[in-house]
Amino acid sequence: MAKKATSFAALGGLVYSTDAGRHCPDCSQPVDACTCKQTVVPAGDGIARVRRETKGRGGKTVTTVSGVPLAEDALKDLAKALKQRCGTGGSLKDGVIEIQGDHVELLLAELVKKGFKAKKSGG
Repeated sequence: MAKKATSFAALGGLVYSTDAGRHCPDCSQPVDACTCKQTVVPAGDGIARVRRETKGRGGKTVTTVSGVPLAEDALKDLAKALKQRCGTGGSLKDGVIEIQGDHVELLLAELVKKGFKAKKSGG
């Protein structure tokens, strides 16, 4: 059992440090200049799956697009383009694009037009 430090001197003089600051833990560059997180493409089979969901949303219908083989920044741009195409709102959460409303067929056609393999998932 370790003894609890009872004075500042027992801490070795270090009370607070900003040495680690806002640096990426993987590449040790400042967060603004970090490139290691932006180029990571999620693992998967490369097929974008489009499905309609209502569970956990208060009865509202949402169309989700998952499994798109793109990095985070490119995925944000794709989500923005799909939302504009559907004329609705939406979001990007954990690599899944959520578009408000039932737009399965429109999103399937748009993804195929952009060069992705896309298939309808669920009922």
